[in-house]
Amino acid sequence: MNELEEVIIIGSGPAGYTAAIYTARSELKPLLFEGQQLGGQPGGQLMLTTEVENFPGFPEGMMGPEMMEKYKKQAERFGTKIVSEDIVSVDFSSRPFTLKTATDTYQAKTVIICTGAQAIWLNVPGEEQYQGHGVSACATCDGFFFRGKNVVIVGGGDSAMEEANFLTRFANKVTVMHRRDSLRASKIMQQRAMNNPKIEFLWNTEIQEVLGDGQTVTAVKILNNQTNEVREFPTDGVFAAIGHKPNTGIFEGQLELDEKKYIVVSSGSTRTSVEGVFAGGDVIDHTYRQAITAAGSGCMAALDAERWLSLQE
Repeated sequence: MNELEEVIIIGSGPAGYTAAIYTARSELKPLLFEGQQLGGQPGGQLMLTTEVENFPGFPEGMMGPEMMEKYKKQAERFGTKIVSEDIVSVDFSSRPFTLKTATDTYQAKTVIICTGAQAIWLNVPGEEQYQGHGVSACATCDGFFFRGKNVVIVGGGDSAMEEANFLTRFANKVTVMHRRDSLRASKIMQQRAMNNPKIEFLWNTEIQEVLGDGQTVTAVKILNNQTNEVREFPTDGVFAAIGHKPNTGIFEGQLELDEKKYIVVSSGSTRTSVEGVFAGGDVIDHTYRQAITAAGSGCMAALDAERWLSLQE
């Protein structure tokens, strides 16, 4: 058993590192587990992004992995201890809280959860190869890079229609590919997309492979699941809009989760259903999902944890 920690942070994206910076500067000596983010990856979703141009303070833009390395160095500068392991189980039923890796056990007075979420990908050949090079799961993040180009978006829900409409600000044409012959999106979102002259629909269509020239996406191989016709469809980009999955598996039964498995926090704070456990970033956010909102809620979680600890003395 290791010595009792003031605060343990689980997760190393913008939320986790920001929480670490704030708690470290408050002399709480945070211990941060970057691990594999419970199915994600160290550094969070920005590690799959090429250039980040919408984060204030970086007028020239910055590569996602480079930005996360700067976050990490800043957290370490103030004394954050970083462990490259996964937390595989937690016990929040009594204090101090107990957290386990595959090889060790830790205890903490307070815990900040920033394990993030991950896009649900298509899982087809070529998709992983071209992530950040024509394949994206965030129109708000990457739409700007497709100005004047033709793109494909996969999905049939509200988020897919919202992202399709957003992409028409930049793209010449947006083709929505859906595996069924009707959308599950709300009527108003369907109408908005169908009335947009830049949006076309391909029904009963599934992407079988993402094709490229080694540098960027050039086409997708598609299947009509009614006729079994397979053909190549030229495109400059592919956006997956079939949902996100929060990395909360180990917290089931420990914390209150909503119907989509996101951690529930009290309104206007980062307090979870267990006193002394806080959460920030995409693991609590299925609306905005931006690096800057994640960082902001990581700051909130750090401040909430610091105040909570001060009241325990």
